[in-house]
Amino acid sequence: MSTHKIAIIGSGPAGYTAAIYTSRANISTDVFMGLQPGGQLTTTTEIENFPGFENGIMGPELMMNMENQAKRFGANMIQEEVNNIEQLSKNPSKFQITTSSETYQYDGIIIASGASSKYLGLEGEMDWVGKGYHTCATCDGFFYRDKEIAVVGGGDSAMEEANFLTKFATKVYLIHRSDQYRASNIMLDRAKANSKIEFLPFQSVQNFIINNNQFEGVVLKNVKNGSTKELPVTGLFVAIGHNPNSQFTTNLNLPKDDIGYLIPQSRVNSEDRVSSYQTASSIPGIFVAGDVEDNIYRQAITAAGDGCRAAIDLERYLESQ
Repeated sequence: MSTHKIAIIGSGPAGYTAAIYTSRANISTDVFMGLQPGGQLTTTTEIENFPGFENGIMGPELMMNMENQAKRFGANMIQEEVNNIEQLSKNPSKFQITTSSETYQYDGIIIASGASSKYLGLEGEMDWVGKGYHTCATCDGFFYRDKEIAVVGGGDSAMEEANFLTKFATKVYLIHRSDQYRASNIMLDRAKANSKIEFLPFQSVQNFIINNNQFEGVVLKNVKNGSTKELPVTGLFVAIGHNPNSQFTTNLNLPKDDIGYLIPQSRVNSEDRVSSYQTASSIPGIFVAGDVEDNIYRQAITAAGDGCRAAIDLERYLESQ
């Protein structure tokens, strides 16, 4: 067993994959699972686009499999949320992680804390995530073949989601609070040219329509005159953005974009890089992986790939110390 001890913050596909690689390399590995072990995939139902499962697999089952696989190689699971990271020394790097109940010290850290989808904030809405209420068209659009569904949002993501969903649905309603859209002209024009998409401006979702424990539509409110109407749809996709779970890194002053996504060296201009490791942060010994830095793809398989790369980078970094 290596004398080094490392921490992985996050228990989604990136975190668990990193843990499989580091623990299998005989590096003492603690995984901070957070308040939602398994990450966003625990809120989905069947996953059909993760390689290796011919007939698909349920999201919670996939994450449990990953967790157990990491445990089999010796990864230690800590079901706590990280509140703060402090760098204790620079050469060699030593870090302290603080939770609500304890402090821990490590030689290296992989931040794989993911991102949280923004929801509408309706009462009881989380009961319907994965059961008619979704935040990922690529993940769940297939289940709405030949159905009428709706998308909420006005940016590029909403236009992209709506266009993608027309591959399956017979009709996609695009709900937005105004007739002014944040989307780029090319994305907006593409959506307007799609005959399967119907724009519903000046509307906001007030409630879900649930009958016999089935999602059957939404209640819309006209933000101009206050009138309401029912919109019968079998599914609702929310595309109003994500919040990267990076708030606990504030004391480190790691580079972030305007939204809060961490920036690894792979996204830094070559002349400004401080490390040759692609997944490294600006601080030696801290690496980033998955949706906490990826605001483009946000897929389970790309997060898992990031976790693999970060684990290999961290292992090589430790060997060089």
